[in-house]
Amino acid sequence: MKATHVLNQPIQNPKWWLLGISGGLVAILLTVIWKADDNSHLGMSVLALFAVASLIGDKKHKLNLESDIFSSVIGALIISIVLWFSKYFPQGKLFAVYTHLSPFIAALGLSLLASGVKGLKQYWQELVIIFFAGVPKVLIFALLDITPLSVLTAKFSTLILWYSGFEVYLQDVYINLPTGGIKVAENCAGIEWICHLLGLSVIGLLMFPPDPKKRIFVPIVAVIIAFIVNAVRVAILAVIAANQDQQAAFKFWHVGDGSFVFGMITVIIFGLFYWLLLNQEDAKKKNITRSESQ
Repeated sequence: MKATHVLNQPIQNPKWWLLGISGGLVAILLTVIWKADDNSHLGMSVLALFAVASLIGDKKHKLNLESDIFSSVIGALIISIVLWFSKYFPQGKLFAVYTHLSPFIAALGLSLLASGVKGLKQYWQELVIIFFAGVPKVLIFALLDITPLSVLTAKFSTLILWYSGFEVYLQDVYINLPTGGIKVAENCAGIEWICHLLGLSVIGLLMFPPDPKKRIFVPIVAVIIAFIVNAVRVAILAVIAANQDQQAAFKFWHVGDGSFVFGMITVIIFGLFYWLLLNQEDAKKKNITRSESQ
């Protein structure tokens, strides 16, 4: 009888149920994102989940896992809807919307199931990280006109080519060279990279916060880095497109694996910026400590 009681204890513990549910949700949603063939969003989602797991692990003994009936029912309903859509949602543009929104919606439902409405504030950091991992891109394309950003990208890319010695002229969002050119469409405006670097900046600010006075500059620098690197990419694509014999190379650098190289460059540059920012603060603190000791 005693052994049976010990075996039943983990089953009765809500932590194990929540761990099992969250593990199942993560596996299902990552599989759905992987099947959507969205490698950049998959990578961002995995990084966000690692950050969330780290934050939860740091405060797991402080969490209040008590939820009321209403919150539990709502949370379970939200999770059920997310899981149902993961199986029956049709492929297409709306499916991409689902893959970007579903992790945050599922996390909200799981938080309600774990701690209720009153306990949501315990998970504000985790919810913010998951929100910025996918939701901003959907909101931007749904609520904003991307054309001004496309025009700005075309202008900056044309400027880069002009200063590099190319004979180039701009017509609206068309970058023209003597032998050809490209159109800077909405998908070429760099929104995806901007959103990814914003997500990375949020993870950095919540996990490794710099001096409060400098925090506002982190997302601003992230946006600037993403915009500049994307403009350089567009300029290179314009040169490749102008060469009629390089269409395979254009496809590789535009929508193929080559496009991920520029995405990695944005992440590396932002990582170096954040590393230098934190190191600068550490050096300043050491100098203050030395001056005080003297």
